[in-house]
Amino acid sequence: MKTFTLHPKLLDTLKHYDRKTLTADIMAGIIVGIVALPLAIAFGIASGVTPEKGIITAIVAGLIVSVLGGSKVQIGGPTGAFIVIVYGIIQQYGMEGLAVATLMAGAFLILFGALHLGTIIKFIPYPIVVGFTSGIAVTIFTTQMKDLFGLEIAKVPADFIEKWAVYIEHASTADLWTSLVGVLSIVIIALTPRFSKKIPGSLIAIIVMTIGALLLKHYGGIGVETIGDRFSISGELPEAHVPPMTWETIKSLVSPALTIAILGAIESLLSATVADGVTGDHHDSNTELVAQGIANMAAPLFGGIPATGAIARTMTNINNGGRSPIAGIVHAIVLLLIFLFLMPLAQYIPMACLAGVLVVVSYGMSGWRSFKALMKNPKSDVTVLLITFFLTIIFDLTIAIEVGLIIACLLFMRRMSETTDVKVISDEIDPNEELDIKAGNLEHLTIPEGVEVYEINGPYFFGAGNRFEEIMASFGDRPKVRIIRMRKVPFVDSTGIHNLTNLCEMSSKEGIHIILSGVNDKVQSVLQKSGFNELVGKENICSHINLALERAKEIINK
Repeated sequence: MKTFTLHPKLLDTLKHYDRKTLTADIMAGIIVGIVALPLAIAFGIASGVTPEKGIITAIVAGLIVSVLGGSKVQIGGPTGAFIVIVYGIIQQYGMEGLAVATLMAGAFLILFGALHLGTIIKFIPYPIVVGFTSGIAVTIFTTQMKDLFGLEIAKVPADFIEKWAVYIEHASTADLWTSLVGVLSIVIIALTPRFSKKIPGSLIAIIVMTIGALLLKHYGGIGVETIGDRFSISGELPEAHVPPMTWETIKSLVSPALTIAILGAIESLLSATVADGVTGDHHDSNTELVAQGIANMAAPLFGGIPATGAIARTMTNINNGGRSPIAGIVHAIVLLLIFLFLMPLAQYIPMACLAGVLVVVSYGMSGWRSFKALMKNPKSDVTVLLITFFLTIIFDLTIAIEVGLIIACLLFMRRMSETTDVKVISDEIDPNEELDIKAGNLEHLTIPEGVEVYEINGPYFFGAGNRFEEIMASFGDRPKVRIIRMRKVPFVDSTGIHNLTNLCEMSSKEGIHIILSGVNDKVQSVLQKSGFNELVGKENICSHINLALERAKEIINK
């Protein structure tokens, strides 16, 4: 395997950097930093941590992803995709457990990159990606109902169905002013793009609703719950802290950590790919994965949560002129300055407004158009889509991804086995249709009596091997020689070798000789290493069908 070398895009960028690009990157970085602020706060709270932890994640992860990443314009930070899994880990293992899981996920991501798995991860089936993304969107939307309408619920159940049952039961406790703040926030965010492409609607909604909530409280004596009512806000940078790790904790967190890593890899590479389509650049998938891994190992040391490439913030960066990692670095610096000097003001932001922000985020994540389009695809794709979607909602994301991948792999293997065709040639071989017949021999080749010719067309792995055995078992007669043509077999796996070995052993007991024809160099190498050549005999492995038929005649005439 080729040795992996970390090669950040920042190094390439600085070779030809100029003042014009710097100015554009600084402006884009400032705007992205402002855009990231409300999202970082909202994602942090929704994940079950304090608001500042969301911002710390955006600062630390955003800086590392930009400095070490394989994309020039990628913006890293907390995203909505992690809300469900992070909240679940905190509920079960606490903050220390989340820190350990995030560190482990970072290690997995580094391993993915070092093993050159960046390109492979891109091939995770689209129905799985849409299924769990849509499921996450529905789950985020569901979790925001209490804060959006100010419902008086002591404890919201973790189960999806139970949540809605409790919401319906307590619908009469909804607060009018809280509901108004939440709904108006959604309206403002939805309408802002019609008037401004630069300033994010979420920021405008937070400013307007925060001012509105303060006026309501000061002049009307009407209180709307704010961040300060629920959390103690701190603007001080935390000291680095390595969480205690035991072997038992590590073992119990392998599954959620792997889920975080896979989810982070998919989202970051998807974001980088989308960015490439706009900028015309080409990202380095493996370097990007390593950078994401380092970011996820650094963020929890400062109390942060999992992070990945954020598509919305990356596109905001591109649309505002960002063309190098410098923009991402500026974005992290802007967030750091806001954190140090303006963080106490966050306590006045209404919780209903943040709920409105997340409702809009969940709508954007839902991808309902893609979901609807996939429902018209083959039943196998629809099955994977729906199973992943409902498992995400009803159980959790870890189970959804694991089961979805297993089902997708099984369906893929079934389709692969269907592409391999096994046929029997009983009379003669037409040279005009054959590729491995000796050059110059244009006459039809007659198959001698007592010889059967089988042809395998496609990869010879377990599915094809089983079908091959079934076809031969259906023939009642026992020939003296069986020729197996493998000219169209690109590879053979251990199961295929096992089946061939069984075939030779059973045929030998019945006095039947096996001859292989048209075996390519790659397959021949695999057979030789497995010791199959000694079993069948080197003289019975022929380069083309002419030699195979001549060898068959020799055996018959003995």
